[in-house]
Amino acid sequence: MADANLPGASASDAAVKAVMDQRADEAAAQKRRAATIRTAGLAVGFIVLVLLVNSLAHGNFLAPGNLTNVLRQITLNTILAVGQTFVIITAGIDLSVGSIVGLCGVVMALVANTLHLGGPGTFIVTLLVGLAVGCTAGFVNALPVVRLGLPPFITTLAMMLIGRGLAFKLAHGEPIPLADSSPFEWLGTGYVLTDIPGFPGIPWVVVVMAVVVIVFAIVLGRTAYGRYVLALGGNEEAARLAGIDTRAVKTLVYVISGGCAALGGLLLMARFGSANPQNGTGAELQCIAAVVVGGTSLMGGRGTIVGTFFGALLIGVLNNVMNLLDIESYTQQIVLGAVILLAVVLDALRKRYLAAR
Repeated sequence: MADANLPGASASDAAVKAVMDQRADEAAAQKRRAATIRTAGLAVGFIVLVLLVNSLAHGNFLAPGNLTNVLRQITLNTILAVGQTFVIITAGIDLSVGSIVGLCGVVMALVANTLHLGGPGTFIVTLLVGLAVGCTAGFVNALPVVRLGLPPFITTLAMMLIGRGLAFKLAHGEPIPLADSSPFEWLGTGYVLTDIPGFPGIPWVVVVMAVVVIVFAIVLGRTAYGRYVLALGGNEEAARLAGIDTRAVKTLVYVISGGCAALGGLLLMARFGSANPQNGTGAELQCIAAVVVGGTSLMGGRGTIVGTFFGALLIGVLNNVMNLLDIESYTQQIVLGAVILLAVVLDALRKRYLAAR
């Protein structure tokens, strides 16, 4: 092996490093281009679908009131799917998000009913407590995965049962109404931009959803941590050998997922003025569907937050138009299942095509 102190060896090492850096930059740029193309394809397909749906619904779909209703309906699913995207990119899965929604909602309602701090104080403390519970649940999910190498399916399934049981136990099996819902009314039922003629305004929950999507899209696509998440999902051993603290990266994705679930619990509690231990039941399947439809690979290493948003929006549009067309709920489940299966099949075909090249 050449002595690194020799001038020739140093120049050679520098040249090799420069070539490796150039190839890494080219690979990263290629991944960004591919992600941009996928997102653009989703956007174009979504626009075509919206125009078709609006035609079938005789123009009722694009009515401002209906659009606002669709955005409100997808808020919870989108926020949960944002956190789930980070987990799935690392080739994991989080089945506990629905239970964490219910548990955090119950805990926040109990906290809010015991506080006497006034409007903003009650809201802030309640939110912080809820986030603490959700992030702690996510951290507990991550420990067996990163320390013992257990399958995320098993560990998060256990948390799903624990969280739901705790929610029912704390609530004694009944909804917990807020003693004073005024600190949360602006978030649950409030609107902004209501002074525009002919426009119903934008619900605050939609604004919160947009902020979550934008912030985490930047985190995943424009920060070192986001690159570490994608690298870990692509090849965990290679990421570890490259000096990435894979344990810390993987732990944080579950913490993010738990925090997003806590925020979802707050939104439901604010909207209904109470916390139901049943809140979030089945939400884990809906958000996984949004992530998969949005182009994130279940094998890990690929995905975008913008794609996840379009996936949640597509599912919301399908549900809404089937309601407008008076299609029964059983048929709606069949259609949603077919869409999920199609998304997974297309991802598998894409992988085979790339492997054959």
